[in-house]
Amino acid sequence: MGETPKPLPIWHEGETFLQEKVGAGVAERMAMVGQRVIRDFMPDQHRDFYAQLPFLVIGSADPDGDAWATVLEGRPGFLSSPSPTLLDIAARPSAGDPAAAGLTDGAPVGLLGIEMNTRRRNRMNGVASTMPAGFRVAVDQSFGNCPRHIQLRDATPARDPAQPFAGAVEALTALDPAARAVIDAADAFFVASYADRGDHRQVDVSHRGGKAGFVRVAGDGTLTIPDFDGNLFFATLGNILLNGKAGLLFVDFASGDLLQMTGDAALVLESPEIAAFQGAERLWTFKARKIVRRRGALALRWTLRADGWSPSSLMTGDWSQAADRLRAEETATRWRPMTVTDIVEESASIRSFHLRPTDGAGLPPHLAGQHLPIRVTPAGAEKPVVRTYTLSVAPSDGIHRISVKREGLVSRHLHDHVRIGDVIEARGPAGGFTIDARATRPAVLLAGGVGITPLLAMLRHVVYEGLRTQRIRPTILVHAARSTAERPFDREIADLVTAANGAVRLVRVLSDPGEAAPGVDCDAVGRIDMALLTRILGFNDYDFYVCGPPAFTQALYDGLRGLNIADDRIHAEAFGPSSLKRTGQTMETAAPARRPPSTKPVPVAFMNTLKEARWTPGSGTLLDLAEARGLDPAFSCREGTCGTCRTKLLKGAITYVKEPSAAVAADEVLLCCAVPAEAETGEDAPLQLAL
Repeated sequence: MGETPKPLPIWHEGETFLQEKVGAGVAERMAMVGQRVIRDFMPDQHRDFYAQLPFLVIGSADPDGDAWATVLEGRPGFLSSPSPTLLDIAARPSAGDPAAAGLTDGAPVGLLGIEMNTRRRNRMNGVASTMPAGFRVAVDQSFGNCPRHIQLRDATPARDPAQPFAGAVEALTALDPAARAVIDAADAFFVASYADRGDHRQVDVSHRGGKAGFVRVAGDGTLTIPDFDGNLFFATLGNILLNGKAGLLFVDFASGDLLQMTGDAALVLESPEIAAFQGAERLWTFKARKIVRRRGALALRWTLRADGWSPSSLMTGDWSQAADRLRAEETATRWRPMTVTDIVEESASIRSFHLRPTDGAGLPPHLAGQHLPIRVTPAGAEKPVVRTYTLSVAPSDGIHRISVKREGLVSRHLHDHVRIGDVIEARGPAGGFTIDARATRPAVLLAGGVGITPLLAMLRHVVYEGLRTQRIRPTILVHAARSTAERPFDREIADLVTAANGAVRLVRVLSDPGEAAPGVDCDAVGRIDMALLTRILGFNDYDFYVCGPPAFTQALYDGLRGLNIADDRIHAEAFGPSSLKRTGQTMETAAPARRPPSTKPVPVAFMNTLKEARWTPGSGTLLDLAEARGLDPAFSCREGTCGTCRTKLLKGAITYVKEPSAAVAADEVLLCCAVPAEAETGEDAPLQLAL
């Protein structure tokens, strides 16, 4: 007797590869999830669900190995389940349906039951056998599916579904203008794919949704599709990873037209377009080899409800926005004119300025917590002055907003002289004080005064991404101000707390409460210190984000370290020139090894301005050298913290006399704290800078 074959794992290697790409431990967790949610039978609620549907999406693979997706229709009840492991389908494909070639005895199929007026859907794959009136499918895998990105539509019949389709079947050699128009306008489509597992084939069919136009059609007919956050099953993309084949079905819901395609698909796991397309985790492409169009093939017609857009779909981007962001990234190192579109009084001393680019190139994507370098010429000044102000909005907000406290030369100029319609120059956002909205560890945001600005951006991002992905990171915001008159963003923060539905807790602290009512206008009196934190926190496993004046930030950092909070769990940014003095850094976070500064003169060429100079050991930093040569490079902090003076290093080697805290790439240099490095051998090589 032969050995009994071992049962196949729930997930195949394509699915587990993508699960592992998401992060450490995800594949192991999904192995346990799969055991719980992937069944070899249909639960009763699934059987009842199929029985009430007037249509079913089905995927097949034809004898040539091409995947196709199609729709079968009937009156409710045409789907029935005689047992938990069987589903009967009292319908057959219409004449000319290319999916029919794969719907034969013993053929693997994928099924999707979807109810667009309730956003409910269930999936199943199995093996078909023909019956006199249709098919019977024996269950291989059955599971529920995420309802997000489904637009609410109501269906009405245009004819009796039992009446066979008798229209023309068009075989297209390429996407014509009408087909492109359907794809351009689509907010949903269906995709069939398959994987060969051991001695049997497993076919899957799924729904994809987004904003209208979320599928891009290139000139050569290649489709590019963003893949959004989902349930981490990766059935479709895992199949594509293994064999590179897919079948797409676009439905014109108003006319009943079907556009069916089969062809070659590929995953895109690394691309600047992923970050540029809001909400995209990865991309995939599809190029059709065979295209079939059947106008009016469906008996049903669907109408989008007035409130039918999926909130998750509306929280994603589109290709126009992505293209704008990519164009804007090309200008990140240049000064761009920004028009002030709105000015909002946030408190007695803080004013917000809303900015949009005047060049039409869009805004580059930024990270929540980053700052924006701006350049203005204050009244009476002889030349422009550069400052950096935190963006107080999330990346998803689609605008730049800086919120400025009136306390210095540039801030007074902004408050006293800048009006709506004026133009301010800005470079691309920068900074490493950011938050991961998807981390599971609770976040504690500690804001002192105007230090609320990056933490507000972080909170907006956490709530937005949490609502989009349906997993809000638990967050506690402790917000300190002198008085209610000095405290900004009250209404905005309250709205975020409400939207988070319990995932965000707010603690408002006033040092001079005056007539503020405890429990109504504030939650604590005094300052944010360790005594307060020990009262309001259980000191579980938190990530801390601290922003405020230098003394405030240093005191909280030292206090948290005193309670044995790991250094890498404390993320901090101080306003002003002082940098945080950290203790207990691990080897991974310690400063990288640097070559010593050169002890000899080094020629320096500023290539953009075609100027040259000679650096000597006593001439200061490269920023000092550039200024001495008459150049005017942008800078703000002169401490290596803001990144404003970031410049491309074209040739040569540099080192830092003060280790920068701002992120800097291998081919970049922060002029304010850099000098030429000592040569490894021979003479010191000349430097070339893109300045």
